[in-house]
Amino acid sequence: MKIVVIGGTGLIGSRVVEHLVADGHDAVAASPNSGVNTITGEGLAEALVGADVVVDVSNSPSFADDDVLAFFTTSTQNLLAAERDAGVGHHVALSVVGADQLPSSGYLRAKVAQEQLIHESGRPYSIVRATQFYEFVGRIADEATVNGVARLSTGLMQPIAAADVSAEVARVAAGTPVDGIIEIGGPERLAMDELIRRGLAAKGDTRPVIGDAEAPYFGARLSGTELVPGPDAQLSTTSFADWLAAQPAAATRR
Repeated sequence: MKIVVIGGTGLIGSRVVEHLVADGHDAVAASPNSGVNTITGEGLAEALVGADVVVDVSNSPSFADDDVLAFFTTSTQNLLAAERDAGVGHHVALSVVGADQLPSSGYLRAKVAQEQLIHESGRPYSIVRATQFYEFVGRIADEATVNGVARLSTGLMQPIAAADVSAEVARVAAGTPVDGIIEIGGPERLAMDELIRRGLAAKGDTRPVIGDAEAPYFGARLSGTELVPGPDAQLSTTSFADWLAAQPAAATRR
C-alpha cells in the first residue's frame, strides 16, 4: 500500500515510516520540508496521488491556544478534502488520551476539535489516542520550573515510549479502519511528580521536584486519572526504567 505520513520527519512520524517500509509498504514522509504543507495546501494533492492511507502525526509549531486550534482545524480540513479528491480509503490520526476530559487545556481542546472533524467527515478513519511520551519528561519539567524548582501535579499518568507509539500507529495504518478510537499507554501508572523526579534523577538533574495537586499541566489542573487510558487500552511493555536505561548519558544540570 501507499501510505503518506503527514509529519513523517518528526519524532513519531519518522519511526512510523521506518516500520511501514520494513513491512513492505510504500511509505512517504510528507512535511513542509518535503514541499507538503497542510496549512496552505501546497503539494498536498500531488503527495496523495495513488495513496491508500494517510497518517497524520503532525503537530502545531505553536501551543498558544488560538494558534494550536487554527493549526489542527485548518490542517485536518485540508487533509480530509484532499483525501476525498484522491480517493484515499483510510485516515489515521494520532491524538491524546484524556483530550475530552480536560477542556481547560487549549491544546487538548484543539485535539478534540480535530477528532470531531474526522468523526463528521464521513471518511473511513482510525484515531489512536496515546498517553504522554517518556521523551517529553524534560520539557514537562522545564515548563513547570520556576526559580530552579519544578512544581508538578500529583495526578496520575501512564506514559509510553515514542517507539511503542510509532509501532502501534504503523500497525493501525496497515489495517482496516476502525471508525473509532484506539487507546494506547505504557505499562505502569505514575504520579506526574514522581515521573519527573525519576526522569531528572536519571539524567543527574538536581532540580528539586515538588508534588502539588494544584499545579497546572499545560494549563489544566488534574483531579486524578484524566491522563490514564481506559480498561480496554492496549498497553506497551517498555517500562520507564528500561527506557531510561537505554538513553545516552546526558550532561548534568545544576
